[in-house]
Amino acid sequence: MFLNQDKFSALIVRWHKAIKLLKQHSSKTFTFLFAVSLSLSLIISACSPNNSVIYASLPSFSIGKDPEKVVRIGHQKFGSLSLLRAKGDLEEKFKSMGLSVRWNQFPAGPQLLEALNAGQLDFGHAGETPPISAQAAGAPLLYVASSPPNPKGEAILVPKDSQIRNIADLKGKKIALNKGSNVHYLVVQALAKANLKYSDIQTVFIPPDDARAAFEQKKVDAWAIWDPYFAAAEQATGARILTDATNIVENREFLFASQTFAKKHPDRLKVVLEEIKKVDEWAKPRPKEVAQILSPLIGIDAGVLEQVAKRRAYGLELITKEVVAYQQRLADTFYRLKLVPKKIDVSQVAMVSDQKPN
Repeated sequence: MFLNQDKFSALIVRWHKAIKLLKQHSSKTFTFLFAVSLSLSLIISACSPNNSVIYASLPSFSIGKDPEKVVRIGHQKFGSLSLLRAKGDLEEKFKSMGLSVRWNQFPAGPQLLEALNAGQLDFGHAGETPPISAQAAGAPLLYVASSPPNPKGEAILVPKDSQIRNIADLKGKKIALNKGSNVHYLVVQALAKANLKYSDIQTVFIPPDDARAAFEQKKVDAWAIWDPYFAAAEQATGARILTDATNIVENREFLFASQTFAKKHPDRLKVVLEEIKKVDEWAKPRPKEVAQILSPLIGIDAGVLEQVAKRRAYGLELITKEVVAYQQRLADTFYRLKLVPKKIDVSQVAMVSDQKPN
């Protein structure tokens, strides 16, 4: 049995909403529902072509814990939040405040922000493109900080023996990418720089793990992908970099809070940002140690992760007017190409500051 990742995400969100509603009725109902949910988890895991990724992104809940005392954080494979989870520093900080942390891992930013939109997360991170689609869909997100630009952290790859030598050669070719992810904008802008239209290529929208399989089997001609999947493909397949994002797009990682969480718990939000800043400062000079810590958590070889850690941009920056303007250009481009259904104003969902954090 096989289900598409997007269908899985939608199924999981609906399932969790049902749990939340039925949980309110009676303890007997909840006990029964817990048994059903466990069975459903096993069924979903069996159906998935990549069990670990799907299961890791399942919304979880904690029996007997006051929901008001739980901070729900989503993360992807790699990044400051993954490292913060692996080190356990945030749990220690929140423990002193009488709080606990619930982590959920997602395969990409669009799926993570879908969960935030469904009310299942308080905080998370994604690249520069996912929040545009999420805001257009009405997600109550709030930009609270970002990393510096990291153009070396994403690329368009081709097989090592491919006859494709430059972006112009992609005309009429199939390019795999995760729809609405950060590399979606890379593809759009790289084509424009080569005087090609977005309609000049065939986009194949599949999540990273499925895209890797399609790329290796040469069912697609190129693959737009980000780290750590990018580095893993380089090392395992000898894939050739057609272009990275240098001089094309910035490739920032953004940190988001739900608007409710930011308004209701600014003290908790401050703690999360402070701990992210600390873990970034710790990680920057320690790529080998970062890789060793993260490898068992996210299931990627430490050698791959060390390469990612070395080329990653570290640091925490507040949202400036310049960053908002960049995101607005992205949003306007996607609206013009009909990749989002309506115009949006990024400034309406951004905590803007002209100063960087101390």
